[in-house]
Amino acid sequence: MNVNKIFEALSSAPRRRILAYLSKTDMTAGDIGKRFEMSQPAVSKHLSVLENAGIVWRQKRGQHVHYGLVQEALSATLVHFLAEVCPRSRPLRRESAAAASSKRRTRVSV
Repeated sequence: MNVNKIFEALSSAPRRRILAYLSKTDMTAGDIGKRFEMSQPAVSKHLSVLENAGIVWRQKRGQHVHYGLVQEALSATLVHFLAEVCPRSRPLRRESAAAASSKRRTRVSV
């Protein structure tokens, strides 16, 4: 999981809209393109960025390519990011680290 690629992919409003559509069901590039005022190559480029970030899957079915959301990748990245930067989680992480350190010292001294 490349956090930078995921946040780069999320930096675009059209890509966030594509993810919103894909959160409900998988769709073809054509189905997605009908919802935007942009060329099919532009839609394909956005889908490529999302796929390269690992938050969209692609599967060929007959003549069509379907795209879907990789929810686990997106949610895991966002949860990890928030845990790292959220000020409210810092005291909990320090407390947890202190408890783990205390357990290690207790085991070593016994």
